[in-house]
Amino acid sequence: MLQLKNLHAFYGKSHVLHGVNFEVRDSEIVALLGRNGSGRSTTVKSIMGLVDASGSMVFKGQELLGRKAFEVAHAGIGYVPENRDIFPTLTVHQNLMLGEKGGKKGGRWSFDDMYKLFPRLKERQHTEAGVLSGGEQQMLTLCRTLMGDPELIMIDEPTEGLAPKIVELVAEYLRELKRRGIGVLLVEQKLTIALEVADRCLVMGHGQIVFEGTPAELRANAYIRKEWLEV
Repeated sequence: MLQLKNLHAFYGKSHVLHGVNFEVRDSEIVALLGRNGSGRSTTVKSIMGLVDASGSMVFKGQELLGRKAFEVAHAGIGYVPENRDIFPTLTVHQNLMLGEKGGKKGGRWSFDDMYKLFPRLKERQHTEAGVLSGGEQQMLTLCRTLMGDPELIMIDEPTEGLAPKIVELVAEYLRELKRRGIGVLLVEQKLTIALEVADRCLVMGHGQIVFEGTPAELRANAYIRKEWLEV
């Protein structure tokens, strides 16, 4: 579905990504792991056209390099940023409505689906999003992205600062995406959730992929965990 080849990225004169290569297949959850500053967030921002980049990023046969963020979104990629970016003065339901691309109807996701995934959102559907808890705002951001009916969703640190109970809800959300045939690129620092839900794990270090394998292979590789993941 998505294939990156020799991806380099830059912030001004700062060279952040150094030849990143990987792919995400249909209905697959790929965890992109690494310490802060390893290049994980820069990778997904590059895919979304938010960072100067070179190389190749092909999504379903279309080259994404040089496209603007809205063009990448309309190609079928959803992006959940780390800072959540909800509309605080709009209600939960209004935030979800804004997720529909151009008023698109008949996608694989409905409001009922969102409220079934996260019943708390149904209870709060008429509440302004700005007064929601951090966990509720994360639920809302995840669901708003789904309302655009993406074929691939990239999620940056979805469990950051969340209570364990909410983390488990996010894990179930990721499993539901897989069941519905959506590819997931999950950017995470926490190894636990990645090992629980991912089909494959990628580990980044100094702007490059330093490991690729199954969760079982990552569990068995003490060197990679100690050198590139454990703090």
